[in-house]
Parts: sequence; C-alpha cells; structure tokens
Amino acid sequence: MTPPLRLHVERSGQGPAVLLLHGFTGSTRSWDEVRTTLSRDFTVLAVDLPGHGLSPAPADPSAYALNRVADCLASTLDHEAFSQAAVVGYSMGGRAALRFALSYPDHCAALVLESTSPGIVGEQERAARRAADEELARLLETRGIEAFVDRWEALPLWDSQRLLEHPPEDTPHSRHAALRWKEVRQRLRAQRLAQRAAGLANSLRGAGAGVEPPVHEQLPSLRMPVLLLAGALDDAYAAHARLMASRLPQASVYVEPGAGHALHLEAPMRVASLVHRFLRGHNFLPGHQENA
Repeated sequence: MTPPLRLHVERSGQGPAVLLLHGFTGSTRSWDEVRTTLSRDFTVLAVDLPGHGLSPAPADPSAYALNRVADCLASTLDHEAFSQAAVVGYSMGGRAALRFALSYPDHCAALVLESTSPGIVGEQERAARRAADEELARLLETRGIEAFVDRWEALPLWDSQRLLEHPPEDTPHSRHAALRWKEVRQRLRAQRLAQRAAGLANSLRGAGAGVEPPVHEQLPSLRMPVLLLAGALDDAYAAHARLMASRLPQASVYVEPGAGHALHLEAPMRVASLVHRFLRGHNFLPGHQENA
C-alpha cells in the first residue's frame, strides 16, 4: 500500500488543533486573515492539499482522490502530535473535510464546511462535470497556468467578487472596502499563478466533483457538531448547506448577506468570529482538549 503523502503544513498558535483546508487553486496563504485570529486560542494547522502550494504533486491522479487525502490528513495530525482536530474546509477543501470526517470520525472533533457540496448525484451531471474538468486540465497542460487562471477567474462563480471592487455607493467606507478587495484579488491571482499546472490538472482529474462519489446518504452517520457556511449571493452552495443541515444530526447554518462563494476571503473577520464562537459553544477551547 502506498504510504500517505507528506503534506506541507504551516503551524501557528497554541491550544486545541484546528485544521484549515483550502479550495481548488488555493494554498495555506488563502487562510492568512482567518488563521491570525484563530491562532490566539488554537493551534492552527494550515495545509497545502496535494498538487497545491508546497505539497507534493504526484503524476498519478488517483493520489488526489479524497479518500487518499483523508489518509494524508490523519497522518498529518499524527505527525503534529494531535489525536483530534476541528476541521475547517472550503469548497474542494470542504469536500476533503467531509471525507476525512467520514473516514476518521474519531479524529474529527468538529466540522466547519464553507461553500461545500456533498457531491453530484445524477450520472449525466457527473459526466458533464468530468468533461468540463478534463477540458480545464488540458488547458493547463497545453497553454499553461496563466491561460487557465484567466479562464478560471472569468467563471460566474466569482461574480460577487467583481462586484466588491465596484460598490454601488461612492462613500469613503465603500471606497476603502473596494481598495481592500482589489488588493485581496491581486494576492489571490498571484497565489494561483504560483501553482503548478500539472498539480492542478491532476487534482481536477483525481478529486473533481464528477469523479468523487456523492456522500448524501452518509451524512446522518456524522455525529460531531457541524457548522455550514455560505454566501447569500452563492445560491447553489447556500442550497447545499441547507440540504446537508437537514441530514446531519448536529448542524447549524449561517448564510452571510452580500457575500459569494469565497466567504473566508470576502468576510474573513466574520468567518473567524463564527468559527471561534462555534468551537467555543462546543467546548473546543484550551483546557478542553490536549495534545495526544
């Protein structure tokens, strides 16, 4: 059996472990603003998923499958000397967090899922998603990372982010918010351009939503507390959050007004506050859990 990949981890803070999992094209840098706040009370372990950031990018797409990623995350916790963690995942990272919780429920003390889908059920829709992901993978391989990023950033999924740069009210506050978001988008684009084309291509092929099996029927088995986050401008993922909440035994939902898919980037202080309050409400604070 192939041993788990050794994922790149950035550790900060002290206290119970909180594992942060970025989305597709992201890295540990995606969580910078959120983890600064969480590190005051927790040991924050920000991870680069396979093919992203400084983690390995295997040539075999099967190495990116989320059940394999779950093994990598369990190995990461063991290496960092924690028996449990609260796991916070965004988009693809949310699907990885779900798979980790299903595969290693004793290692997952709590779960926060931001803009996360439990998978695609219909085979026709799954086939369409696989074809779309394969087209993106070939774009990466034939035209390179910049052409891919241009295509990726033009997707309707990011419409709310473009609106943040052009707020409707021309006030000092709105101008300041627009400038702040312009800087965030510039940093985000730089992070995407720093990725490896082969790593992203194989992540699409190995961990795409059209490849991974849906987990709707397994949700009732998750007994840990779950917080589901979404942006009100992201209709599809707000609906996913409500659907999952109806099937999870201990779930709550928060939908942020005026935000879209990347809530932790669009409203980082709100996300940090919500996560902190959620973990505090479930006694996941220093003194309640110790290193393994």
